[in-house]
Amino acid sequence: MKTIVVSGVTLRKGGTLAILRDALAYLSELAAHGEYRVVALVHKRELCDYPNIEYLEMPHIVGGWLKRLWCEYVTMHRISKELVPIYLWLSMHDVTPRVEAKYQAVYCQTSFPFYKWKWRDFRFDPKIPLFALFTRLYYKANVQSNKYLIVQQEWLREGLSKMLNVPESKFIVAPPQRKVTDVIPVPIKKNGYTYLYVSTADCHKNFETLCRAAELLEQEIGKNKFKVVLTLKGNENKYAQWLYSQWGNIDSICFHGLMNKETLYGHYKAADCLVFPSNIETWGLPISEFMEVNDGPMILSDLAYAHNTAQGGERVAFFKQDDAKDLKEKMRKAFEGDFKEFEAIPKKELKEPKAESWDELFSLLL
Repeated sequence: MKTIVVSGVTLRKGGTLAILRDALAYLSELAAHGEYRVVALVHKRELCDYPNIEYLEMPHIVGGWLKRLWCEYVTMHRISKELVPIYLWLSMHDVTPRVEAKYQAVYCQTSFPFYKWKWRDFRFDPKIPLFALFTRLYYKANVQSNKYLIVQQEWLREGLSKMLNVPESKFIVAPPQRKVTDVIPVPIKKNGYTYLYVSTADCHKNFETLCRAAELLEQEIGKNKFKVVLTLKGNENKYAQWLYSQWGNIDSICFHGLMNKETLYGHYKAADCLVFPSNIETWGLPISEFMEVNDGPMILSDLAYAHNTAQGGERVAFFKQDDAKDLKEKMRKAFEGDFKEFEAIPKKELKEPKAESWDELFSLLL
């Protein structure tokens, strides 16, 4: 049997864990045929437990970057020597480890090397700008050892190819598979025109531009005409507390907090317009989720990730990054039903190499 090793020791939640789970679910079925031995290095087995897979739990790795680096370049090298011969070593979290394997591949899960951080980010969460700086370094380390690098969007293939001096032909673009949701949305009562922004309370998510735009729009058209629903409460961290101190008294802004899936999809379905001002994303999942259940207008940051993810959208407008006045104007036009500046975003055919399913991806890797 050929041995496949999948490393995802830092993946514990959110979209990155979901991708690891999907990969292991596919490999679990592949291993059932008896041709491949699959070994998974994970934080905790209970996070992604599938049959026909051998697990090595490594919960201590998340204790700091020194532990992570020691793991990637020392511990994993030792493990690879114990498991030889290894046919494919797939790292699911950006770093290319030092291992002994016939082929290596890395799944690039973060776009932070392209984040244009601000000095104020150090005030709210210094890990964000430091992570943006550090990811540039660890993406480059040992990167030439890979047979392939896997990214979710074409702009990441182009950007990382230039940054890492790796030809685009070594990048596989593998968009997340769009799934028809089986969530039953909770009915949502609305009070006026509703804009929705779904995101976590992180400083790169750019809530402040939307809050400024909402304040300007309220001054322009009056109170009780619209609501901007945010999925943060205002007490999650320094950034959220600052946002609430600045705009918590604006009648048109609703600091709702996190939602379960049923409530979230209820808001997706009820919203009149999705707004997504995030300054950096690998994909931008709320854009895809909104499009699953609502064909309403979307107002997005004029950034590469948003143009990619919005493909298939019927009424989409893009605003200048960090420009609250421009965003306010787009919001006002959506409110008035004036969609002259909104456009349909056609779906583009991906360039090779590409993979639109796990079966296609592992056919290339193997």
